[in-house]
Amino acid sequence: MADPAAQLAEQGFAVYLLHYFDRTGPVKEEKSAIVMNFPLWMKTLWDAISFVEKQPSVDSQRIGLIGFSLGGYLAMCGSSIDPRIKAVVEFFGGFPKEMKLFMRRLCPTLILHGEDDATIPVSEAHYLQKILEDKNIPHEIKIYPGVGHGFDGEAWKDARVRTLAFLQEYLV
Repeated sequence: MADPAAQLAEQGFAVYLLHYFDRTGPVKEEKSAIVMNFPLWMKTLWDAISFVEKQPSVDSQRIGLIGFSLGGYLAMCGSSIDPRIKAVVEFFGGFPKEMKLFMRRLCPTLILHGEDDATIPVSEAHYLQKILEDKNIPHEIKIYPGVGHGFDGEAWKDARVRTLAFLQEYLV
């Protein structure tokens, strides 16, 4: 997370890193453990936004989130209920089908996903894309052929450029 955070800070964004596992400690990558802890992580995200929006270097009307994997799910869920979130960049995550029942809104979203992701299938990206299309929410999607869970090399370079451009469009 340090690399994208530093890049955005260099471009004038106020950047804060959320360590949501601090609230629960490490969690096994089993669905039951994730489901059990998800509400606490959502509360952690809510608390973090409440803290960040009060910081003097932050324009509370232009808060965006970047989430990687599970963090992508958290960012999307947060944006579906919290109007303070104005844009999301979601890296190889998704949107839980169960959350659709609680969804009040969505914001502009950039979806970045590897086509060969064995951890979170690319179908999750397409599911999220469909929701955004159905609700007429501005979004972009980039599926990287031959890329799995996590980016490096050319995919990472491209994702960085897309992330910066997207956030500049929707937050600046």
